[in-house]
Amino acid sequence: MTTETIEFDDFTRVDLRIGTVTAAQPNANARKPAYVLTIDLGPLGTRTSSAQITDHYTVDDLVGTQVLCVCNFAPKRIAGIKSEVLVVGGLDAEDRVVLAGFGHPVPDGTPLR
Repeated sequence: MTTETIEFDDFTRVDLRIGTVTAAQPNANARKPAYVLTIDLGPLGTRTSSAQITDHYTVDDLVGTQVLCVCNFAPKRIAGIKSEVLVVGGLDAEDRVVLAGFGHPVPDGTPLR
């Protein structure tokens, strides 16, 4: 797969911020297993996300975890949930999502730089 070259200004248009998961529960309406996450994004307030991250994470694992979110996508209804942010991760060798993480805590709402 070839990656398209973009300008730095294109990257700066994506609002990537760090937030803390304050609540997580299974999304019972999802066709594929997913969680409904409540994420504290500091000055941006609390946002909701539906995330297919059940392979590596339990509800208990997620609460208190800092996650990287795309905050400026339009909200999208997913399995009955208004998903307001996209939680970011990578795929492991079996195509299961591994969340992007941080070695040290940072304030909620901190933009990625």
